[in-house]
Amino acid sequence: QVQLVESGGGLVQAGDSLRLSCAASGRTFSGYVMGWFRQAPGKEREFVARMWWSSAITYVADSLKGRFTISRDNAKNTVYLQMNSLKPEDTAVYYCAAGRPGLSDYSVPARYGNWGRGTQVTVSS
Repeated sequence: QVQLVESGGGLVQAGDSLRLSCAASGRTFSGYVMGWFRQAPGKEREFVARMWWSSAITYVADSLKGRFTISRDNAKNTVYLQMNSLKPEDTAVYYCAAGRPGLSDYSVPARYGNWGRGTQVTVSS
């Protein structure tokens, strides 16, 4: 059974950095797409970043490029989201997700079959 467990969220000030972790277990993720999404109160779930586990090819949402980076540690079966220069508008619950290979448009939440419970990130001004 696939399990994704996020950690690393918290309350920070504008301009600070955070690194979120997503510990993945329950299967081999070779070939899978690992994604980060976020959801603020009253808003739809928003794509943040994704990477192909095997090739480590990454993609970050255009609006977040330059501040957010996605990476992974094979040995630890963990995916990371490094967030720098945080802004109050980055406040949201951040979710890790795993998507099967062979689909298209991994910016859409429906492409991901497994989700973590999320970790809260709050950025104060």
